[in-house]
Amino acid sequence: MIPSQRVILGAGLAILLLITAASIGLDVKSRSDAAWVNHTVEVLRKISDLRALIRRAESAARGYEIYRSSSFNDEFQAAHAQIAPALADLKRGLRDNPDQIALLEATGPLVLRRVDIAAEAMRLRAANDAAGIAALNGKAEGRGLMDTVMSALDRLSSGEERLLSVRSQDSRRTSIVLLGIDVIGAMVILLLVVMMMRESQRTTVQLQSSLHETQAAKEALEAAVAERTEHLVTAHDELRLSVNVLQSTFRSMAEAVLVIDKEGTVLLSNPAAERMLLHRTGMSLGNLRTLSDVLHGDGVTPLKSDELPSVRVLRGEEFEDLEMIVRPYSGNGARHLMISGRPMRDGQGNISGAVLVYHDATASRDTERQLYQSQKLDSIGKLTGGVAHDFNNMLTVISGNTETLVAGLKGQPELQRTARLIDDAAARCAELIQHLLAFARKQPLQPRDVDINSAISDIAKLLRPTLGEQIQIETVLEQGPMTSHIDPSRLTNAVLNMAINARDAMPNGGKLLLETHHVVLDEAYAQANADVRPGPYVMLAVSDTGTGMPQGVQEKAFEPFFTTKELGKGSGLGLSMVYGFVKQSGGHIKIYSEEGHGTTIKLYLPPGQGTTETTASLAPQAEGGAETIFVVEDDNLVRTFVTAQLQSLGYKTVAAADGKAALQLIDTGQAFDLLFTDVVIPGGMSGRELADEVAKRRPGVRVLYTSGYTDNAIVHHGKLDDGVLLLTKPYRRNQLADMIRKALNGGAMAAG
Repeated sequence: MIPSQRVILGAGLAILLLITAASIGLDVKSRSDAAWVNHTVEVLRKISDLRALIRRAESAARGYEIYRSSSFNDEFQAAHAQIAPALADLKRGLRDNPDQIALLEATGPLVLRRVDIAAEAMRLRAANDAAGIAALNGKAEGRGLMDTVMSALDRLSSGEERLLSVRSQDSRRTSIVLLGIDVIGAMVILLLVVMMMRESQRTTVQLQSSLHETQAAKEALEAAVAERTEHLVTAHDELRLSVNVLQSTFRSMAEAVLVIDKEGTVLLSNPAAERMLLHRTGMSLGNLRTLSDVLHGDGVTPLKSDELPSVRVLRGEEFEDLEMIVRPYSGNGARHLMISGRPMRDGQGNISGAVLVYHDATASRDTERQLYQSQKLDSIGKLTGGVAHDFNNMLTVISGNTETLVAGLKGQPELQRTARLIDDAAARCAELIQHLLAFARKQPLQPRDVDINSAISDIAKLLRPTLGEQIQIETVLEQGPMTSHIDPSRLTNAVLNMAINARDAMPNGGKLLLETHHVVLDEAYAQANADVRPGPYVMLAVSDTGTGMPQGVQEKAFEPFFTTKELGKGSGLGLSMVYGFVKQSGGHIKIYSEEGHGTTIKLYLPPGQGTTETTASLAPQAEGGAETIFVVEDDNLVRTFVTAQLQSLGYKTVAAADGKAALQLIDTGQAFDLLFTDVVIPGGMSGRELADEVAKRRPGVRVLYTSGYTDNAIVHHGKLDDGVLLLTKPYRRNQLADMIRKALNGGAMAAG
């Protein structure tokens, strides 16, 4: 190799060495620049994380202010605990930049002060310290601090972004210079530095790739941080809303809900569970048996331990509307519960607990029981009314003939006494039938507007000698008009019956209280009592301080012939008669009683209609007459008896067994002055319908009805039709004479 070549080769080698040295130096600098770029990106991430923590604490504090939920307090405390470490970590990341450290050292106390202000506000709200909150809000320090902190963090981010831009530019310049040196070296010693150029080019490509990757990573990281922050805020808001909706729904449910573990301990309960079952979170369902009697739906059979809903559902059973009655030992009212249960299972299918839902069906069951009782009483009433007609027919004959016997045996005292006994027995039978008809709501009422206060005052005077001196009678009467549209004689009988029952319940004396009030029974009361119409009523309460009635007796108190008195001391028809009178009058009756403390019976009577009727005094009527009476009676014995009685009073009689026979006689021209007809007659035509047909043939005909059971022919809505005269069976001779005379002298005429 010639010297020049050696020189050239030496120079080339020297240049190669120089280029190599320069390339190595630039490569080291390029790697250093890339490291500082990554460091700056990491600092930007830490600033973003600190900003997110501060906003998270701020959001939790606002959530606690709005909802007062402990979950927001927990969230705030978690964020609070992370802020100071995040500040310290950021400070370490800024150690290469004194200006940024100075800015951070000035911002850090502001951050901690803002968080402390939020914590103080939450503490004041938790303590309901309104004055403290007002004072804190008055300073308006928190919002200003928050704005300052966010502004400082923005400046920190801007500084780091500028630094990132500078360092990225330095890295790019280093790469360009390195590339130029490599190109010059390749041109000078083309053959010697091919390998070096390739290495240099490879290094350059790697540096550029690293730079691009770093830039892409930075951009992706910024986008990911922004997206993650947005998603976290959205998810947090949605979760908070869902939790609030679920909590509100759970707490507002009317049904009691219990979530229990496999040992029967209550893990979760709503307020209805505490009200209904006296159970709350942390208690065991075994307490239910120690606090109450637990019975089947029949209210009689005790529920065995293995039949309890909690035991069954933890065995894996699923059920709906399981009936159970709970009677607390505390003396509170029994509750009728309908229970649904579902077991909860873990990932392996094993039972880990259960959910029980309790529905309080007490009110609906009481309504069903009242409706059943009302239907039962109605059925008994229909049966009673059905037999009253025939009984009264027989009693009419018996009492009428015994009355004649008593009058005809004046010279034979022994036989007369026997006849009087028969007559008294017939009178008692008639009274029993009248009570049964009252219960069946088939008695013909003649209501009018009655001043209840005056009536009660008069009845109280009547009761004093009846009840005896050992019973103290008091009245509490509401002042002002107290008018009810009722039959006054039936009211007197009702109060007398209740007072006698009260006296018998106070064998050692006591107090009888009579009260009157204006009341309004609303829709809620009507729904709980199926036979009640909402509206205004006049309430009459009869209270005693006697022995009271157990629940079983209260449920049967209105049934005819039911009595708790000794044999022979009560017929069991007193309260049933009161019940029928009140119901037929369009009212409502309710018993309130407690054993050992007494009984109150409340009569809710219909209010007055605004007109006061006066009962005209009747002039004494003549005993008999010479007119012709047309008697329509299907019972042969009664028909024979009545015609005989009328003939003994001087009247002429014509008789028929039914409406068809009567009309045939009238169509033949039979003359008569008064139609005296039974209301219930065979042949498909009632006495009222017969009278209407007769009126078409004989306009202006006078009519007198008789019946032991009206069957709605002349009684509607419990009231005797206007202008109708009725002689109720059984009747006496003088009653027959008076009513016949009254009808003939201007009584009712058929409608014709």
